[in-house]
Amino acid sequence: MYEEYGVKKGLRDENGNGVLSGLTNISDIISAEVIDGKKVSCHGQLWYRGYRVEDLINSLGPEEMGYEKIAYLLLMGEMPEEEELAEFKRVLAEVRTLPSNFTRDVIMKAPSKDIMNSMIRSILTLASYDDKANDSSVSNSLRQCIQLISEFPLLAIYGYHAYNYNDNFQSMIIHRPDPELSTAENFLLMLRPDKKYTVTEAKVLDTALILHMEHGGGNNSTFTTRVITSSGSDTYSTIAAAMSSLKGPKHGGANIKVMEMMEDIRAHISDFSDKEEVKKYLERLVRKEAFDKKGLIYGMGHAVYSLSDPRERVFRYYVEKLAHEKGREEDLQLYLNIEELAPIVIAEHRKIYKGVSPNVDFYSGFVYEMLDIPQELYTAMFAIARIVGWSAHRIEELICTDKIIRPAYMSVMERRS
Repeated sequence: MYEEYGVKKGLRDENGNGVLSGLTNISDIISAEVIDGKKVSCHGQLWYRGYRVEDLINSLGPEEMGYEKIAYLLLMGEMPEEEELAEFKRVLAEVRTLPSNFTRDVIMKAPSKDIMNSMIRSILTLASYDDKANDSSVSNSLRQCIQLISEFPLLAIYGYHAYNYNDNFQSMIIHRPDPELSTAENFLLMLRPDKKYTVTEAKVLDTALILHMEHGGGNNSTFTTRVITSSGSDTYSTIAAAMSSLKGPKHGGANIKVMEMMEDIRAHISDFSDKEEVKKYLERLVRKEAFDKKGLIYGMGHAVYSLSDPRERVFRYYVEKLAHEKGREEDLQLYLNIEELAPIVIAEHRKIYKGVSPNVDFYSGFVYEMLDIPQELYTAMFAIARIVGWSAHRIEELICTDKIIRPAYMSVMERRS
């Protein structure tokens, strides 16, 4: 019936192209080029406010943390001058706190292994502490967004520590953030009992946050942000709804599936460097004979990108650097072999309409594991980054249109009278 009535299932056509539902000046994704009138797949490109994400990351110093600078770019539309960046960092540090007793009364009150649910509850409760919670003016919404951007790492880490204390009977650790440190550095400081981390660890995490910060207006959680904003709802409800979208395993939980798959592969392969052995097991995965028997090699392929995911291309350098520092060369070799062999195996067993390549989720779980970040925080890590993109899209929606988003559904019900 979807075909009969020309309905775009999932708001995408048969080629995977999304239904055009809005305009944005925040970011762009390019996966194909038109050459001689024909659409031809190309290596993926991700643009933030007119800058390629690779160029933004490469413009940073070897030890420079760039999350705050790129967050400013996405929110304000322009690269910050030195004084503007310093002021922005000062504001982020100033609001990187929670209301008095909030950790005790809200986060620790009902700990949950589902950190996303814990964060959603906290976000909605924060509205009770805001005298202008329902003021959806652009200036007030921007204030609220900046505050949530700063608070997200606290909500995630404190939520995890509360769960770890309550469910796993571990020690309760609550470190206050350091106003002199970046978001990535503060995350590691607050997570670890000894507060210690290396420059490489912080730099790799900072890069991961930048790469996950924004990804076009058509992804599920960003579209959710636009839809809720268009209804006139407040910032807290809007971001909570985006979080609810992100926690879905088809959206933000992909790196956890990659990690579970990799654990299964390690358990069944004796030599990670033996490409023939690796390929045979990948064939078993595709034939639905191994792991979850769904026939998928997780971390391979993307709804938009075909030849390559630009985020994965950038990230791989930092993954290799961290793996060498951590002495994880053997595991790295396994990942590299799968990256090389998986597209070949998939092409041999499936009809491929566009290229298959590793996406950013293929490596992100490996990075988080090397950083000793527990799996309960993996999707929350995504949220800590993507809150910036959501905020930019909320502001753009408020500025550019006052129409509520209301798609049409055709009724095919049987009339009974």
